[in-house]
Amino acid sequence: MTPDTPPFQGHHVLVVGGSSGIGAGIAAAFAGHGASVAVTGGTAAEVTAAQQDPSLSGARVLALDVRDADAVSALFADLPQLHVLVNCAGVIRRGDEHDPAVFAQVLDINLNGSMRTCAAARPLLAASRGCIVNTASMLSFFGGGLVPAYSASKGGIAQLTKSLAIAYAAEGIRVNALAPGWIATRLTDALQNDPARSDAILARTPLGRWGTPADVAGAALFLASPWAAFVTGVVLPVDGGYLIS
Repeated sequence: MTPDTPPFQGHHVLVVGGSSGIGAGIAAAFAGHGASVAVTGGTAAEVTAAQQDPSLSGARVLALDVRDADAVSALFADLPQLHVLVNCAGVIRRGDEHDPAVFAQVLDINLNGSMRTCAAARPLLAASRGCIVNTASMLSFFGGGLVPAYSASKGGIAQLTKSLAIAYAAEGIRVNALAPGWIATRLTDALQNDPARSDAILARTPLGRWGTPADVAGAALFLASPWAAFVTGVVLPVDGGYLIS
């Protein structure tokens, strides 16, 4: 890489759950810095929406249900090479997660799904000495009374990241995670549009604003870049200071 070469020129990046929101922002950022990018959506509707999203015009869009181990294996078997895996697939079921069945469904997507993709990507990433960027959360660090499954899954992502960083290090694979704070996406529209909730969030956020997918994307680019070559097992908050206030 030279100063005149995009930092991810020639790199192949897969953003699982990259069809919208934070994942789409990350995918667009990698593409803008020279990478060949593929994104996945969990449903046909998500795939169609991603194909129509101008910010993802340069990305290959694939369907993937991360709960389906055979589908995960087949997708990675079809990839000729891979340098960066970003895991963004996730769901939240506010208020319903105290039902053990819903709890299990959320964990199967958010936590087990990430493990499935990490394991399937491992041979490709070993060949390229690539890296994994998982998506944790502020709720990796504290609880959420309405979202016990989401909180448990994101706490699990933090520990999975640290564990795989150790397990994969000998193969030259770095494994890190992002922990986004309050990010302005479609999933947080209700909070953004509720003045009382939004004001409370901003009052605790030292930087005084909602984050954007681009804010999270910048951190993802760093963790996947040569400048983070000696960084592994990190869970990096991208929260405007929310956790420290």
